[in-house]
Amino acid sequence: MSDTKRWMLAGVAVAASAAVLAGRVSGGQDVQVLDAMNMRIVGHTDLNGKGDGGEGMDLRQYPDGRRIFFFAHVNAPNCLSIVDVTEPDAPEVLHQMPTVASHVRCNSLAVSGNILIVAQNTDEPGQPDGGARIYDVADPEAPQELAFFDTSGGPSRGAHFVWFTDGEYAYLSTGAPDFEPAVPPRGDDQFLMIVDVRDPRNPTEVGRWWLPGQRKGEPGAPLPRTKTRDGVRMHTGFTSPERPDRFYAGWIDGGMVILDIADKTQPTLVGHRSWYPITDGYLAHTALPILSRDLVIATHEARGQGCAGHPDARPSTRDGLQMPMWTVDISDERNPREIVQFPAPANTEELCEGISGAFGAHNIHMNRPTPNSAQLTQTVVAAMFAAGVRVYSIADPERPEEIGYLIPDAPPGSAVGVVQNNDVFVDENELIYANDRHTGGLYIIEYTGSVPLR
Repeated sequence: MSDTKRWMLAGVAVAASAAVLAGRVSGGQDVQVLDAMNMRIVGHTDLNGKGDGGEGMDLRQYPDGRRIFFFAHVNAPNCLSIVDVTEPDAPEVLHQMPTVASHVRCNSLAVSGNILIVAQNTDEPGQPDGGARIYDVADPEAPQELAFFDTSGGPSRGAHFVWFTDGEYAYLSTGAPDFEPAVPPRGDDQFLMIVDVRDPRNPTEVGRWWLPGQRKGEPGAPLPRTKTRDGVRMHTGFTSPERPDRFYAGWIDGGMVILDIADKTQPTLVGHRSWYPITDGYLAHTALPILSRDLVIATHEARGQGCAGHPDARPSTRDGLQMPMWTVDISDERNPREIVQFPAPANTEELCEGISGAFGAHNIHMNRPTPNSAQLTQTVVAAMFAAGVRVYSIADPERPEEIGYLIPDAPPGSAVGVVQNNDVFVDENELIYANDRHTGGLYIIEYTGSVPLR
């Protein structure tokens, strides 16, 4: 990418087809944008130099009007940043928390009311402190730990993901000391565990479910898999008051799963779709249901270094690219069927010139059923590593269309020399919050296209 593409942005419009605006980086630096269409940066913070972003971001507006953003970090020694985003162009870090141990990552979090739950994933099986920590954040500047739900020990690496939106139940992707996976020491170890947190000081497991064949000794074990390090495991999950008896999960290397959770003590399988061996990667990383349209948006995490490392970004012709994001028809929920892959990013070939780091699909905005989360049914907002943040129209689910993107330049100190946008959250005012996996911190972005973000 030539230097002429790296526009310096300091709150003024750039006269180009990719016109953008930028806020100020904490520390006084100017935000830089590599390329953009129909999107602009309105604010940014490098989180006091602790800019490594995981897969957990959430927003709550407090009774006094303050809008507080919760940011999970992906690597020790950082666990959590709490940021006041009441003024999006001037985000202010209120509180930061280290991990409890150097082998723990606080990859995921969720907030409901005054309760914050942070997933705790250990580096290796058997290490202590894996599970979920529960905090009272009535005062976001001084979180108070209420409980530690311990799932560590034995073959477990603790919890990688948490879904918590109703103030009552937390849905964890976790291991457990009594669960012996089919492919130790790291593979097949994380599954769905439902935890009652109505008394947040005394969380209690009420039910669990795993993909048949994950547990040692079961018929069909071990399951077929790609060559990823971590085997078959639950990654993300979703449930909503719109369909409270259903749970939708992305099950890495196991596909997309729909469960009946009317009885939370005994979840049962409703539908399952595996992409193995069609796509060589983390299948399926994320599954977002759009229930009003009988759709699921499924993503498969891009793996490897550079564009040649994953089939969504082969630097050839755009027509030959595969994009591991799908629209999926769940009108017959017992037999989900993929409709079509999303198109490759419009500027893939240019972006792929000599990059390192991952390129392609990762997380998408998950439509949390909470007051401060956007409920998008016609558009999808995706974090795509070196391809930045992308917006797609799915008004026609058979023809997803890219309608906006923004690619920050490589943040200072990045080990891979490109941005690695890792996760996204869209608030009820349609502002987009995105992070960088390494050093970039939190970007606050406005979509400015003519197709509504809805």
